[in-house]
Amino acid sequence: MCAHVLVVEDEPRQAELIGRYLAREGHSFVLAGDGRTALDQVRTRLPDLVVLDLMLPGVDGWDVCRAVRADHQDLPVLMISARAAADDKLLGFDLGADDYLAKPYDPRELMARVRVLLRRAGGGPVSRVLRVGELELDPMRHEVRVRGRSVPCTPAEFRILATLAAQPGRVFSRAQVLEGAYGLDGFISERTVDVHVRNLRRKLEEDPAAPAYLVTVYGVGYKLSDGGGEA
Repeated sequence: MCAHVLVVEDEPRQAELIGRYLAREGHSFVLAGDGRTALDQVRTRLPDLVVLDLMLPGVDGWDVCRAVRADHQDLPVLMISARAAADDKLLGFDLGADDYLAKPYDPRELMARVRVLLRRAGGGPVSRVLRVGELELDPMRHEVRVRGRSVPCTPAEFRILATLAAQPGRVFSRAQVLEGAYGLDGFISERTVDVHVRNLRRKLEEDPAAPAYLVTVYGVGYKLSDGGGEA
């Protein structure tokens, strides 16, 4: 199941790590580094799940949870915090958190809890498809379409597209694409990304030599564009 997840975490590296694991499972996500931004994001686009750190600048996680629960009783909230005392966990549940995970944690455990919460909530929109311009990714069916045409992709190619499509327009380094697609596997070369991107361009682009979707940002990496024809 594919969902849209709001990640509220003020530590950038931790937020990026959570985002990469979400993208690997086909979820889209948005990052918020403080409580006020998180509440703005909820109002702008209601997520299917919130991963909420407690120790935030300005409006803290406790108050974010209170505000979210006041308007959205059914929105799953997964709290994460270095505060591991039983009283903190009980307060989190009292405020309406659906789950509470103490730091440090294994990202795989975090994702297992995300899956459970989404399943309990009905998994969000079952038919949710990631769309970037005329490019569509359907994680449920493991299908890719461009301009309505079905495009066969290997599992690795699909994971790379899902990583990029989770944040359209964002520039990913090769290492970030690799980690999003394969996880923390140091035995896979970053040049593997170039091979997969080259193959994907042959499948997706009208002119692979002038890609409109899989765009190279020289000296940095790749981004997924909306088909506007960037070089």
